[in-house]
Amino acid sequence: MTNGEDRQDPLPLTRKDIHEHAIEEHLERINREFRRGFEFLEKYPRSVSIFGSSMASRDSEHYRNAYELAKRIVAETGYAVISGGGPGIMEAANKGAFEAGGPSIGLRINLVRERIANPYETDGLDFTYFFARKTMLTFAAEAYIFCPGGFGTFDELFSILTLIQTNKIPRVPILLFGAGFWAPMKGFIEKVMYEGYHAIDHPDMGLFEITDSADHIVETIKSAPTSDWWRNIN
Repeated sequence: MTNGEDRQDPLPLTRKDIHEHAIEEHLERINREFRRGFEFLEKYPRSVSIFGSSMASRDSEHYRNAYELAKRIVAETGYAVISGGGPGIMEAANKGAFEAGGPSIGLRINLVRERIANPYETDGLDFTYFFARKTMLTFAAEAYIFCPGGFGTFDELFSILTLIQTNKIPRVPILLFGAGFWAPMKGFIEKVMYEGYHAIDHPDMGLFEITDSADHIVETIKSAPTSDWWRNIN
């Protein structure tokens, strides 16, 4: 599903291209993507965003875990499940939500690996700009669930952690699903960032939770406050 405007990808804006016409064109594109994104998300006031690697194979444990978890989230909470709309963990999350009969949303970016939407979306939107898409993926969810992933997954995780750390958004459950993958990262944060270099404060280490329990994730989502704060922004 497309639900996006027909467009050709803009060329990267280089230093020599910085002139009035190029700047205005990019600003107009950016403004359209943000406007379309916010208007789109208004249709889904209760949602959970699931992140993870586009490279996870369909027979992998992490794919199966994401699929089963998304299925339970829809069945037991009625919330929409939002993913990046691509393959791997994103497909698993959309498939679980789709088969549970709930809203299965894909916010897609135009990449070679993710050019074709996975077939389990009930609704979706296309993005040209990574930062616009990331804003929508991280906007006003009841919880954020991170399965094992690569650079993009870590980028999205630390963006949300920074927004909560700096009080730019309210505290929302950030659940890292898969202790075998996430525990080494937690060790680095505690031993190097906090104890070794004092680059973060002690409370910052409590902004996320690592778990192997789908039961715990579902119960956390059920008890999390709903994210109505953004509707009151002027």
